[in-house]
Amino acid sequence: MESGKKIAIGADHGGYHLKGLLSDFMRQAGYEVIDTGAFSSEPSDYPDYARLVAGRVVSGDAWRGVLICGSGVGASVAANKFRGIRAAVCHDTYSARQGVEDDAMNILCLGARVVGEELAKEIVGAFLRAEFKDLERYRRRLSKIEEIEKRWMTSS
Repeated sequence: MESGKKIAIGADHGGYHLKGLLSDFMRQAGYEVIDTGAFSSEPSDYPDYARLVAGRVVSGDAWRGVLICGSGVGASVAANKFRGIRAAVCHDTYSARQGVEDDAMNILCLGARVVGEELAKEIVGAFLRAEFKDLERYRRRLSKIEEIEKRWMTSS
């Protein structure tokens, strides 16, 4: 993993505990972690953290982001409402790696009630080690996604 890169991380109450463990894991791997909350296990809303993490990634303050909620689905839905965000729920290392390599995924979404702690670390590691394969077919597909954003998203 590349050290020094900033990773924004956020979670609602359902992912609060896993967020702490993954933040420590990423720091130990040499990443700078930007913790956007939640800062307790009190009930909170995943769209708030999706907004904070996506905002950091879109602005360039963070290289990539990690979002955690109970299933990962809600966080993914919310994050994908931001222009330039390509978020996906991944509960295996193959999808986390392939999502970056082929689809330029920039936010990983995890379900704290779906994956265990050790698997979550493996998934995050795969996501952070992966690099976009700058091949014509992947650039072409990414361009089509960007055209959809331009046509259908009015603001981020």
